[in-house]
Amino acid sequence: MTAPRTTPDDRPPPGLRERKKIKTRRAIRGATYALIEEQGYDATTIEQIADRAEVSPSTVFRYFPTKEDIVVTDAWDPLTTAELRARPEDESWADVLRHVMRKALDQSLAEEPEVTRLRARLGVEVPAVRARMLESTAATALLLREALAERSGLDPDGPELRVFAMSVMGGLMEVSHYWAETGHRDDIRDLVDRALDVLEHGLPAGKP
Repeated sequence: MTAPRTTPDDRPPPGLRERKKIKTRRAIRGATYALIEEQGYDATTIEQIADRAEVSPSTVFRYFPTKEDIVVTDAWDPLTTAELRARPEDESWADVLRHVMRKALDQSLAEEPEVTRLRARLGVEVPAVRARMLESTAATALLLREALAERSGLDPDGPELRVFAMSVMGGLMEVSHYWAETGHRDDIRDLVDRALDVLEHGLPAGKP
């Protein structure tokens, strides 16, 4: 008998210590984004971020090793992989990813739409942020591989899931860059759907 699948909503609420960590992390991120909006990325220092967030610089570094990590790191990876694991076993991988990515984007755009747009823009305009985003895709791809391995029975370290997971992550990064480069004129969720269509079906037919 298969154990019932749990969703992120089924998990118990965080304890006091974890809530304090979440509050501190949000304060640091909020201070960073506010300062970047006011004076630009390069002019924003860790000392300024700490002062705005009312924490010490060492606390900032304890939560985020670099300034780029403050921009790149978010809370969605664990939630997304947990949601992926909770999807029905007979659902296709494409439908699973569409559901999971749309839910994550819906939540992100509902809670912090301006931050979501700013992060995408910084990924295009700031080489250090773009490089860190590229590095972070490997960690996210590993989480994706592990979750998909549980669903498919494939080896998470095998070439098939390695290629697939990095293809997904690379596609999502390019969608983010395109979205920012075009002034966020399109719905990012529709762009993600288009990227997944390419992965599922290949390139659309071009000129004969």
